[in-house]
Amino acid sequence: MVIADWLIWLILAALFAVGEILTEGFFLAWFAIGAAVASLAAFLGLGTAWEWGLFIAVSGVLVLFSRKFAERFSKEQPPGIGADRYKGKIGVVLEEVDNLKNTGRVRIDKEEWRADSGTEEVIPAETRVKVIGLDGTHLVIVPLEEVDE
Repeated sequence: MVIADWLIWLILAALFAVGEILTEGFFLAWFAIGAAVASLAAFLGLGTAWEWGLFIAVSGVLVLFSRKFAERFSKEQPPGIGADRYKGKIGVVLEEVDNLKNTGRVRIDKEEWRADSGTEEVIPAETRVKVIGLDGTHLVIVPLEEVDE
């Protein structure tokens, strides 16, 4: 059984579209559109060279001309939004922070977060700490004495 060229391009377009949904930013969408155009060219009976040429041209043009648009929506969150708002805040350790054992909880304001030690040293419970960063869903903290030095 031979699969028609247009169907192959259409499947490729769908795979790029699904990939775009599952990844961050705008990148694969342009290739999905290029593959859809190539599928249309194949359906209309244009040759393989036309299909590939249209795929490359359409995808390339979309990547070049939409770059500024995509960058505007793909930038990281500005400071002070999301978990970044906790950088520089003071809190208290609720559960001993030990990076090797992957343990540690800290309370910042009224919220509890998983925490990692920024110094790689164990930080005991009840220690006052300062948030110096973020690692995934964990706040990176250092004891307040470390910050004062």
